[in-house]
Amino acid sequence: MLSRTASDLYWMSRYLERAENLARMLDVSYSLSLMPHDGRGDGLDELAMPLLITGTFDDYLELHGQLNAERMLHFFAFDANNPASIYSCLGAARTNAHAVRGRITADMWENINATWLEMRGIAQQGLGGYGISRFCEWVKERSHLFRGATFGTIMRSDSYRFIRLGTFIERADNTLRLLDARYELLGEEDDIDDRSARAYYQWSALLRALSSFEAFAEIYRGSPHARKVAELLLLRPDVPRSLRACLEELNLILSSLPGDNGRPAQRLAAEMDARLRYSSIEEVLNGEEGLHGWITEFIQLVGQLGSAIHISYLEAA
Repeated sequence: MLSRTASDLYWMSRYLERAENLARMLDVSYSLSLMPHDGRGDGLDELAMPLLITGTFDDYLELHGQLNAERMLHFFAFDANNPASIYSCLGAARTNAHAVRGRITADMWENINATWLEMRGIAQQGLGGYGISRFCEWVKERSHLFRGATFGTIMRSDSYRFIRLGTFIERADNTLRLLDARYELLGEEDDIDDRSARAYYQWSALLRALSSFEAFAEIYRGSPHARKVAELLLLRPDVPRSLRACLEELNLILSSLPGDNGRPAQRLAAEMDARLRYSSIEEVLNGEEGLHGWITEFIQLVGQLGSAIHISYLEAA
């Protein structure tokens, strides 16, 4: 496969997964911003969380000068000048899909093209007319439909593998960043009293944002708190959005790609997978730098893996 084609497929799926992850992030922040606060912050602080996680806080302030709920929601959802907005991600995904129409199925193309056309219509209405929660659910639904069309219609060739690579790289990074943001906000308080209403709703919102609330309820007893949530989202192989589940998939996909060029990426994925496979939550939490330091290191490793994939497969020789 030509590196250009592989790159378009890879980034098509990364942008679609990123749009879904942004919608999940925005939905949980918006929901928590509506809750009563106890003097340690307000709704605007909560709505600013997606800007901080995505590194666009300074860009927003440069454009708008101050925090404002309506402007932040528009900036994050519909601003075509913000490359980290959902609008921009879906537009980029559609552009990449158009470039590789001959390598994806008609069902996949029709789904992603229809999603983009609908997105433009929703942007004209604005969140005031469409509704923020409804919009976030729509983004997630369209992403699910595309994955279903992909899984159900495309041949299991290299095209399929590069699409899946993009999905799991993006998902692993998002899970780490969301968990780190909530832990930095709640970690110390959670250690003191994991039964507090604030901690319960914050951790529950994170689990729902990652579609893992039902899994948590099935595996653990009691209210969610840092140790249990971190173990679920980092080390459980049976939770689809956990870091370990993503690394298992990445390791499997990379090992199935032909040729020797990908050995650096294959080796790094195998090392990361093995580290997660043989780690315990006690080792993660009780290490020298604690959970935040551990997550920060893995965010860097996921970035290195993405760079290794790019160099090995996506750069023109």
